[in-house]
Amino acid sequence: MRPYLITAKPGRLNRAARWVGRWALRLLALLVMAVLGAVVLTVRCARPVTNYAATRAAWLELWAASITGIGPVGAAVGSGLTDEFVREFHKARTSAPV
Repeated sequence: MRPYLITAKPGRLNRAARWVGRWALRLLALLVMAVLGAVVLTVRCARPVTNYAATRAAWLELWAASITGIGPVGAAVGSGLTDEFVREFHKARTSAPV
C-alpha cells in the first residue's frame, strides 16, 4: 500500500476546533433569533401607542384644517393607505394555509 493512500484521522485539536466552531455557530444563531424576537416583541408592544399617536395626529390635523380652511391632506392619503393595508391583511388571512 502506498503511503499517500492512507488517510489519517483528524487530530484532537482539529476535532476540538470543529466542535467549538459548531457550538459557536449554534450560539450565534440563537443570539440572532433572540434579538429578532426582542425586536418583534417591542414592535408589537408599541403598536397601541402608535395607534393612539396616529389617532391624536389625525384629530390635530382635522382641527388645524378647520382653523386654517386647508383640507386635511394627510387624512385623505392615510385613509387610502389604511384601506390598502386592510385589503392586504384580509387577503393574507383568507388565503393562508391552515
